[in-house]
Amino acid sequence: MAAHGRPALRDLFDESPTPHIAHPPRTHHRDFYVATDGSFREAGGGLGAVIETRDGTRVARVATTDTPPNNNVAEYRALHLGLDVLAARAPPDARIGVLVDHDDLASDVNNAVLATDRPDRNPPRPFSVPPASANHWRGIRARLTGFGEVRAARIASDQNPAHPLANAPDRYAHVNCEPDRCVLPDPPEPDPSPTEFPPPSRADRNGSRASD
Repeated sequence: MAAHGRPALRDLFDESPTPHIAHPPRTHHRDFYVATDGSFREAGGGLGAVIETRDGTRVARVATTDTPPNNNVAEYRALHLGLDVLAARAPPDARIGVLVDHDDLASDVNNAVLATDRPDRNPPRPFSVPPASANHWRGIRARLTGFGEVRAARIASDQNPAHPLANAPDRYAHVNCEPDRCVLPDPPEPDPSPTEFPPPSRADRNGSRASD
């Protein structure tokens, strides 16, 4: 769980695995963190997003109803929404930490990030995008290339602060009335000692290709 006194999203990101990517401690700290979640119900679903700076300042929250065909599509729609909101509030060179509770989505985001560094621009592993999310996935990839650096972490659903916003959007509709904020984080902390090693939770647990 999060250490006492540290920002919630930064805590979750630092303590969660980033599929396909392992990186040293100096790269952990993002400028902004965005947590998203999507829900599906026969009676209607919802999308939620929470954005914070690295020092824990809340930038925005979103809770909106939606009618996705299934839960997988809802997750991709939610991330597209969260990145759109973040892009309007963050400088283009910002380092972004994405937090989602969907394995395939976290994997796809990091695969897309790795693909940008490959000569053929192809991902190291096939994407797992639901067919009904093709348009939203194109939007997500466009947003990913618009930031300085992006990593996605996989978190548990019960730890996702966007989960209640997505699952009860009517109850949390008041968050959409919060004033717009274009908040820049405090200056970054000094880089840790080069002798430090990535904590176990940051390692590539499945033995897949690591990248800094």
